[in-house]
Amino acid sequence: PRQYITLLRTYQLVYSSKKQGVAKRQAHLQAGVSKLNDARALVDELKRKAGVQRALLAEKQAEADVALKEITASMQSASEQKSEIEVVKQQQSEELAKLEKRKKAIVIELSEIEPLVQEAMKAVGNIKPETLSEIRALRAPPDVIRDILEGVLRIMGVYDTSWGSMRNFLARRGIKEEIQSFDARKINPTIRESVNELLTKNEKSFDPAVAKRASQAALPLASWVKANIKYSYVLERIQPLEAEQAQLQENLDRSNAKLEKLGKQLETLEKRVLEMRDTFEKRTTEAARVRIEVEKEEETITAAQNLIGKLEGEHKRWSGQVGELAREMELLTKRSLIAAGFITYLSKAPEDERRQKLGEWLDKVGLDAQTFSVRRFLSTESEQLIWKGEGLPSDDLSMENALVILHSQQTPLLIDPSQRATEWLKVHLKESRLEVINQQDSNFTTALELAVRFGKTLIIQEVDGVEPLLYPLMRKDLASQGPRSVVQLGDKSIEYNESFRLFLSMRNPQPEITPDAASIITRVNFTTTRAGLTAQLLASTLQSEKPELEERKAALLKSEEDLKVQLAALEESLLQELAMAEGNILENKALLESLNQTKVKSTTIGSSLEESMQLQRSLDQERDSYLPLATYGSTLFFVIADLSKINNMYRFSLSSFLRLFVKALQNKQDTGNTELRIRTLMMTLQSLIYEHVCRSLFKADRLMFAMHLVHAMHPQLFQQNEWELFTGQVVADKQEKAKQTKDSVPTWCDQERAQAVLQIKSSFPTLYANLDFNSVDTWKGFARSSECEKEFPPGVAKRMTPFQEVLIIQAVRPDRLQTAMEHFAMRALNLKELSPSTLNLKKLYQTESTETEPVLIVISPGVDPSQELQELAESTVGGDRYHQVAMGQGQADIALQLLRESAVKGDWLCLKNLHLVTAWLPVLEKELNSLEPSKGFRLWLTTELHPKFPAILLQSSMKVTYEAPPGIKKNLERTYDMWSPELVSQGNLVVRSQTLFALAWFHAVVQERRCYIPQGWSKFYEFTQADLRVAQSIVDRLMAKAGKPQWDFMCGLMESAVYGGRVDNNFDCRVLASYLKQYFNDTVISGQAGGRQSALPCGPIPASLKIQDYQSFLSSLPDTDRPSFFGLPANIDRSSQRTISAHVIAELKVLMRSEGSGDKFDREAWLQELAPLLNLWKRLNQGSELINKKLVLPSNKVESPIVEFIALERYNAINLIQVVHSSLAALNKVLKGSSLLTPSVQKLAASLLRHEVPSKWSSLWEGPEDPPIYLRSLVARALALGVWEEKSQNGALLKEGMLDLSELFHPDTFLNALRQLTARTMKCSMDSLKFVCSWKPGGLSAAKISVQVVGFQLEGCTFDGTRLIENTRDTSSVSTIPPCTIAWIPKEAPPPYPETESISLPLYYSAERERLVICMDMPCQGDKVQWIQCGAAMFLKDH
Repeated sequence: PRQYITLLRTYQLVYSSKKQGVAKRQAHLQAGVSKLNDARALVDELKRKAGVQRALLAEKQAEADVALKEITASMQSASEQKSEIEVVKQQQSEELAKLEKRKKAIVIELSEIEPLVQEAMKAVGNIKPETLSEIRALRAPPDVIRDILEGVLRIMGVYDTSWGSMRNFLARRGIKEEIQSFDARKINPTIRESVNELLTKNEKSFDPAVAKRASQAALPLASWVKANIKYSYVLERIQPLEAEQAQLQENLDRSNAKLEKLGKQLETLEKRVLEMRDTFEKRTTEAARVRIEVEKEEETITAAQNLIGKLEGEHKRWSGQVGELAREMELLTKRSLIAAGFITYLSKAPEDERRQKLGEWLDKVGLDAQTFSVRRFLSTESEQLIWKGEGLPSDDLSMENALVILHSQQTPLLIDPSQRATEWLKVHLKESRLEVINQQDSNFTTALELAVRFGKTLIIQEVDGVEPLLYPLMRKDLASQGPRSVVQLGDKSIEYNESFRLFLSMRNPQPEITPDAASIITRVNFTTTRAGLTAQLLASTLQSEKPELEERKAALLKSEEDLKVQLAALEESLLQELAMAEGNILENKALLESLNQTKVKSTTIGSSLEESMQLQRSLDQERDSYLPLATYGSTLFFVIADLSKINNMYRFSLSSFLRLFVKALQNKQDTGNTELRIRTLMMTLQSLIYEHVCRSLFKADRLMFAMHLVHAMHPQLFQQNEWELFTGQVVADKQEKAKQTKDSVPTWCDQERAQAVLQIKSSFPTLYANLDFNSVDTWKGFARSSECEKEFPPGVAKRMTPFQEVLIIQAVRPDRLQTAMEHFAMRALNLKELSPSTLNLKKLYQTESTETEPVLIVISPGVDPSQELQELAESTVGGDRYHQVAMGQGQADIALQLLRESAVKGDWLCLKNLHLVTAWLPVLEKELNSLEPSKGFRLWLTTELHPKFPAILLQSSMKVTYEAPPGIKKNLERTYDMWSPELVSQGNLVVRSQTLFALAWFHAVVQERRCYIPQGWSKFYEFTQADLRVAQSIVDRLMAKAGKPQWDFMCGLMESAVYGGRVDNNFDCRVLASYLKQYFNDTVISGQAGGRQSALPCGPIPASLKIQDYQSFLSSLPDTDRPSFFGLPANIDRSSQRTISAHVIAELKVLMRSEGSGDKFDREAWLQELAPLLNLWKRLNQGSELINKKLVLPSNKVESPIVEFIALERYNAINLIQVVHSSLAALNKVLKGSSLLTPSVQKLAASLLRHEVPSKWSSLWEGPEDPPIYLRSLVARALALGVWEEKSQNGALLKEGMLDLSELFHPDTFLNALRQLTARTMKCSMDSLKFVCSWKPGGLSAAKISVQVVGFQLEGCTFDGTRLIENTRDTSSVSTIPPCTIAWIPKEAPPPYPETESISLPLYYSAERERLVICMDMPCQGDKVQWIQCGAAMFLKDH
């Protein structure tokens, strides 16, 4: 409910703020668009008015032109009349005078034009070259400049008047002098007329004022053009002067007759001219007025059209945005709800879950996932750029988390292992009266109270959880005290300031948050993601490989960010200016100028931004060539992160991974090819990571890691479903009938491998066909070989991949599977060996350790690196600067004090046994995080495995595992390194020294025998150095008291107390006792060399008091243990490999689990993983009525215990099948969506998703641990019990055929029922009967009731039906026992085999040897110790 209320509050805040922002933006855009629309309307109105005015102007101009023509005509006529009169009156003299006057007029005309030409030439000479260069640099010149230059070019005789020609003309050397020296006589009439036409057509361009505005060079050139044209006209008039004079003379002679007539008309004409002149002046004045108005309007129209044209893009975009904002306002409720849900519910979810949930929500509310983004909805681009500049990582997860932090209505809790987000938050909030404190600070409460009182922004770092003290504050449990609000903090009421803001931060990636705290905080998870790490690794790669590329990219991004911010600001400025404008914006010159300038800047920035983005795309292509390496590295990190599923201690920090990544990049091998270089770096990184991780793993887990690494990083080595088959994930069809199964198995292969071979056949039929399994000659050598992984038939090997070879070995020779996996992994990873070189603390200190990173040594039980560490410290910093604390009760404060002092002084400190104080370790980790140690400081930590060891300390430490080297020789050497020469020679008794050696040998054997569980020991027994010390003290006391060995007493103590006290299996006790009897006796330890002394498995014990003699003897021992050292069979390696490979595969299955997949319901993920199991169950029950059979509890009135047992066993089997069916049916309904998820179904699914048998099933029958095998075994047993029940009811069960005990759920109960039936038949007590078995042909003729049974397998030796046979190296590790007759006979009756010729062996339910069925006496020859120590045992075959 609290989260729902938070959702509503968040929705309300997001909706109101977005609505306000959208409305404000809408108002801005609408105002801007409205102003532009008004301007368009005004332009249209002005155009209409200008059209009317132009029509009026044309009319007035036409009237004026008519009047002018009339005046001109009249005046011309009057002038002609006067001229004619004068010519007539003056005759010849007057004609000459007129001629002279004409000449003078020509001279005057020349005198007027020549100064203008000179002045124009001078002005041209004053043109500055820079001005011409500016004109030439123009991409597209204004019309004025183009017109003037066209005139110049035409006069100069250049007919190409394109802009390129003009630029070339201006670029000529001495162009000004060429223009100045131009001779106007070169102008022909054609040129003159074309230039004159240009002057007339574009008269405005040659207007001085217009030309001057266009350019400083334009006015002189315009004047020069006009002057030269006029000059050309004058020159043309002078040329025909004489011809004109002759013509005038002739004209005057003809005009004498008109003299009288002209005189009369002259007076009338002059009066009319005066009248017309008055009319012309009036019409000219009106036309001038109209022209001024038209020009003004056209100027306004031109300016407005220019502005509107420039803002056309903005007008369209803003108009579109207005529509989009209207649609956004319609969708705002849905989008706000999605954003609020994201902030409230998805802040702690990983990226993939966020995408999935958002997609589901968007579908439900009808929004398009392609067009809606939470990032774009809740923040602007400029805001994200600012956050990025403040240090926030730029990946999607970090950006989304920033939105959650800034919009959350609850207190954000930052889960920030790298602390980058916390540092960003500090920078982002630095202007908000920020205060940062640690939860562990002594003044924490005081700082909190002051922050609340004065309204500060408070960041609490290094929180372990949510302090109850903060609950009222985070819930805002405010109380009113008059005008103020107060909140309860502890026992104080503090005045609450509304400006107070609280943020919490922790580095622990797996915090334990209580439910009450989880409801009042918003968890924001900044844990590393694949995408974020890929980006980080790419940056590191480029920094090393192409640093200049990354610098250019950074500079481009910075430039792009600045340009985007400027562009956004300019657009906002445009809108603001338009929105704030009043009146007619077309008459607001200042506004128009400002808008013009803003638009020019905006266009320039837009162009720059486009160029920047194009360049960035080019750089990104070059950067992306290194992306495969970054992706490879990111995948590799998460591959090793999976190891924490196996063991809590297997956690690795990102910082150490990044160091190794950078180290890999330092491989300077020059390949000359980027792709080849990347492959080289990948192999280098893989090698470094493998060695680093293996150093932190126990040896037993290194093969698992190698296989996991190959599968994850080299998927090309595996074909579809191969890995699933290898790890047991492939669910095969219903098992075939026993006969079909037997017939399909090759004759050279053990029958027990039938099911595995069938699975290969059904899963990979093509591969199976290529194998040619039926050819005995082809596979005979492989089947018998002790190294079959190296001896595949050559013809077959060519048709298989390396991993298919592993699959074949797993199917038919699992006793060599470990070696096969090792070879496969080494070949795939290009390794010489799977285990790295032995740990050397000195090398670790010199090459890798730092003062800021503690070295965490994870030790196996019974191992202590203290001595080696102390020796290293003494040789490096000196014994006085090395301190160690064995952690335990009361040592925490001492350890912290020593830690602080050592950090300041640069000393070394070792804190031992941290697994004893896991609750205190978070305090240690936070202390380490706050330290600023000196350079020489080193912190060494030792711990055993612990499931609750803090993850954050594991990740911040350099981890190494410290195990005892395997093997008896190394074990003995450690013991003698621990013993001093004085201890060995104490008492001067050679017998004592030899006894100590035998004790050391015994201790090594019982410890190293643990490598062969369950055949060596049935389970792991923690034999430690303490046991050895106690046993040694017993030897010393007995020798000191008696002076000679008391073997029975000493062996009794060790068998019953010292070592035997740890052993809880009778057959393991028997092994222990056999070792004690074999090693501690007078024939082995005589105190003398030679004589009657017999030898230990390693040879005779030296008869010496000197420790050097024993150490010399140890050096002669082989490094690899021989099976004979333990009394184990020669083929023990086969059994060991079976066990180890099964353990590796089990761990690989754990790694394949989806982390937390059972905690949350995910229908698709559950369906994908569980569908094969559900289909298997469906197929197993096809044609069976068991799931619907009505159950009736068997009657207990049945006379035969066997019949009663079988009925009850059958009843329980059917009941279990129906329980399994009902639970799987409920699960299936949930997966199909027809039923709701219940806690019981979720618990069931969680178990199955973890590949575990649900507790509800195992409580009814503890069968196999793997669910598919459990189901197969359950159905097979239930069906078999149907046959048993039918035979038992007919009375034929014990009389006909052989019984397979492995078909029963409780074979031990069957044997007890047989005992009870025998007792009833013989009318004796059950206690008076003993169990016997026989493999003799005649069976047990003396028994009243005997049964022939099968289904037994033997490990440790072989049985041929008459006696036990020692296994050779090539013998199969498990063999099938022939049918056996069993019975219960009286205790006094002689057994089938004499006690001296038989040995009692255990019969277990399974090869794991966890549950005992019964003990059986088997015939044997020779010393029984051989069969005891070889770990011989029987177990029921698998179903």
